[in-house]
Amino acid sequence: MARYGQAFKDKVVARLMPPESAALEVVAGEVGIGAGTLERWREDAQSRPARGRAWTAGARLDAVVTAAAINEAGKSAWCREHCIFPADLFKWRASCTTALSDPEDMRASPQATRADRKRIKELERDLLRKDRALAETAALLVLSKKVAAIFNKGEDE
Repeated sequence: MARYGQAFKDKVVARLMPPESAALEVVAGEVGIGAGTLERWREDAQSRPARGRAWTAGARLDAVVTAAAINEAGKSAWCREHCIFPADLFKWRASCTTALSDPEDMRASPQATRADRKRIKELERDLLRKDRALAETAALLVLSKKVAAIFNKGEDE
């Protein structure tokens, strides 16, 4: 008997559930798992609370696009119908916007880059100073132990 991981099961079941709602036979043919098994997985997923269900990336994008065209009252009703919170929809929209943003938008300004370089240089200088102080302290500690060992040796005789 084949065993499938929970992530795989969630991904397959997400295709069977709204908003994608793919046909059971189609998904069974694509993944090579019997329709009865997929039906059982879907029933298990439906018995769990709605918050535990996984949405695929494509389904989340479709939800964001669909909800964008609806007014606030309609959006709330749509969210209740699909068992998601409007806050989740807002997070998904922010995620989509970030993923689709132009790399130029994500780039720091030259002034910020210059300030960052200056700050890094200061931190590296400070770190070097502290490393040297630590090495000096360690050397003094070793020397003090040697001196103590030499003078204690003389007292034992």
